[in-house]
Amino acid sequence: MSMNFGVLIFPQAEELDIVGPWEMLTMWAKHAQGPEHCLMVAQSLEPVICAKGMEITPHASFETCPALNYLLIPGGQGTRTEVNNRQLVDFIAQQAASCQAILSVCTGSFLLHAAGLLTGRMATTHWGSLQRMRALGDVKVVEERFVRDGNIWSSAGVSAGIDLMLAFIASVASEEAAGKVQFAAEYYPSGVKYGGFEEHADAPAYLRTT
Repeated sequence: MSMNFGVLIFPQAEELDIVGPWEMLTMWAKHAQGPEHCLMVAQSLEPVICAKGMEITPHASFETCPALNYLLIPGGQGTRTEVNNRQLVDFIAQQAASCQAILSVCTGSFLLHAAGLLTGRMATTHWGSLQRMRALGDVKVVEERFVRDGNIWSSAGVSAGIDLMLAFIASVASEEAAGKVQFAAEYYPSGVKYGGFEEHADAPAYLRTT
């Protein structure tokens, strides 16, 4: 049975929220027997313009998308509009009913919440939206790079989606599979911090304690 991994795209989604996990996902498919079908999915088959101007042509629409084993939802300014897009929110909820796992990057977690998937669960988001997530009232907000609660995974902002995907691959495949992906992508962050922003008042806990 083939494995389908979908990445949701929508107008004004943050590029690296999509492309970072996509790179890890397709490296997994290429180097470590990952999903046979990796799909960019949007409401229609029209090209999608992301937050910084990147244009992506979807592989599937909500109508043509097969049942997915896994679905990843990016964040970005577009989420503030898309939380009110009933078709998109319903698509997430419908796929979640049969998905083995749902993942979000950055403010994509607000779309998970709109689909009814975060009530009573741990989740995180971009540091700039942590207070907005707390204000939802029914999410256990944590300030970690990424967090898993059952079959729901969420990550902090933008680049954190890469770390999320590697941890996800290690969990559902193996440490070796994640290692092959990490090595192929040469993803070994230097750990250098510029400008002292780990001391910023809004810095998330995981950054302040490193």
